[in-house]
Amino acid sequence: MTLANLARRRALLLAALLALPLAAARAQDAAAGGMSFQQCGECHSPGASNGAGPGLKGIIGRRAGSHDGFAYSGALKASGITWDAKTLDAFLAHPATAVPGNAMAFPGIDDAKDRADLIAYLATLK
Repeated sequence: MTLANLARRRALLLAALLALPLAAARAQDAAAGGMSFQQCGECHSPGASNGAGPGLKGIIGRRAGSHDGFAYSGALKASGITWDAKTLDAFLAHPATAVPGNAMAFPGIDDAKDRADLIAYLATLK
């Protein structure tokens, strides 16, 4: 084994070891987001069924206003948004600002970590 190969293997091992805590942190974030989701659960289902709000299963990658069987506002349907971490963060921070005229009666979540945790949880709803 050459010195260069040994150095590459050492670097790969170090990278793998450093990634382990990040994976655990993400799992913790999703768990915390699941707890935060309880307030969303008054209107939204973590599954596909609709309530006062649309079901959120598969929300990541979904075009806003497109979940079957839910009567969305014209503003949300026309928004052109596809839900990802960035668009969800903006919407969850200030729904009325992100999509003026949407029908969601929710003031938003001020804390960026709480939003990130909730988005991590939403990403698990596949």
